[in-house]
Amino acid sequence: MRVFYFSEMAYDPAWDKGLEHGSMRVNFPNSNFDPQTGSKLLNRFLDEFALCDEVGLDIMVNEHHSTATCMTASAPLALAVIARETKRCRLLSLGSPIANRPDPVRVAEEMAWLDVLSGGRLEMGLVKGAPYEIAPANSQPARIMDRYWEAHDLILKALATTDGPFNWEGEYYQYRNVNIWPRPVQQPTPPVWMTGLSAGTGRAAAEKGHVAATLISGAIAKPMFDAYRARARELGWEAGPDRLAYAAMIGVGKTTEEGKRRADQISDYVRTSPVVYEPFTNPPGYNTVPANVAGLKSAGKRAFVLDRNGNPVNHATASIEDFMASDTAFCGTPDEVFEQIKDFHQRCGGFGNLLFFGQGGHLNHEDTCENIRLFAKEVFPRLQELNAGHPASTAPPLQIAAE
Repeated sequence: MRVFYFSEMAYDPAWDKGLEHGSMRVNFPNSNFDPQTGSKLLNRFLDEFALCDEVGLDIMVNEHHSTATCMTASAPLALAVIARETKRCRLLSLGSPIANRPDPVRVAEEMAWLDVLSGGRLEMGLVKGAPYEIAPANSQPARIMDRYWEAHDLILKALATTDGPFNWEGEYYQYRNVNIWPRPVQQPTPPVWMTGLSAGTGRAAAEKGHVAATLISGAIAKPMFDAYRARARELGWEAGPDRLAYAAMIGVGKTTEEGKRRADQISDYVRTSPVVYEPFTNPPGYNTVPANVAGLKSAGKRAFVLDRNGNPVNHATASIEDFMASDTAFCGTPDEVFEQIKDFHQRCGGFGNLLFFGQGGHLNHEDTCENIRLFAKEVFPRLQELNAGHPASTAPPLQIAAE
C-alpha cells in the first residue's frame, strides 16, 4: 500500500472570526489574513512535507480558493517547491479543478513541467472541484462535467502528443496549435487520478483506467470501489488495489488518548470546512438530480457521511468518536490505528492508496511531526501486508482522444 500524506495548509488563526462571520469561504474578507503569520505557517507546512520524504511517505497537495481553510491557491505551485526539496517521494496533485480553468493546455504544461522537475515523480489529479469554487472562478456551473471531460481529453492529448502541433476544435475549447514544451518524463502521461463520492464516478474512472479516490467519505467508499471493479470486469480487465484510494484523518500517539487528541484537532478542519454562505453551496446546474435529492434529504444537517449503523454524522458538531464510527478518522496507538485501517480495508474489498490527512485545525508543528514519524515507523510498514493476495491491475493502455 502506498501512503500519501497531505495537509490543507489552512490559515487557522482566522477560524474563530470565520465562524462568527458565518462563512469561511468566498465572502470572508482577506483582511482577516496576516501575511507575516501566513508566511510562517506556509514555511512550517513545507517543512512537514519535507519530513515525509525523509521517512518514506509520498505527498499529496490539493488546492482551494478564497478561503481560510486552505492557503494552497495552486497545487502545481506548491508541488514545484516540494519537488525541489524532496528526492524520492511520489508527488500527487489532487488536484486541478480543470472545468474551472479557462486554459486546459496551460494545465498540461504545468503538469509536464512538474514531472520533468521531479524526475518523473508526478501523479496527476484532474478533478471537478467543490461547488463553492464556482463563484471565485466566475465559471458556469451548468454542464460542468461536459467541460470537465473535454478539458480532460485535451490535457491528456497535449501530454501524450510528441509529433508536432495538433489542432483542437471542441465545444468549449479551441486551439490552432497545441505543442507543449517541455513534455513529461512519464509517457504517455503521468498517472491520472479522479475524485468522487458515487458509484457513477467509480464506473467513469474505470472506463478511463484512472485511479479513483474518495475523501473522508466513510460508507460511500465501498459502493464506489465495487462499481469501479465491476465496470473494469465488464470492459475485460481486472482492477487491482492500486487503482483505488481512500482519504482519512489519522492521529497516532504513544497512547490512545494522545492519538485521539491529535485526530480530534485534525478534525477541526472537517468541522470548519463546510462553513460557507448558503448561496455558494449548490450553484444551479452544478449537481446531478440524485445529488440534489440527497442534499434535500439532509438539508440543514451537514450530514456528508453515515456511521456504520446508517446514522447521519453532522460534521459541524461531530466528536472524534463520531468520526471514528463513520470510518473518516483512524486514531489511537500504532496498533489501534493499524487495526482500524485493516478492518475498513477488508470491508471495502481492498484499496491500495491511503491518503493520510495528518495535520489540520490547530495541531501544532511538534505534534504533526511526531504524528508523521510514528505513522511512518509503526503503521506504514504493516500496511504492506493488506493487499497480499489481491489481483494486480491488468488495465488497458490509456486512451487518448482524437479531439
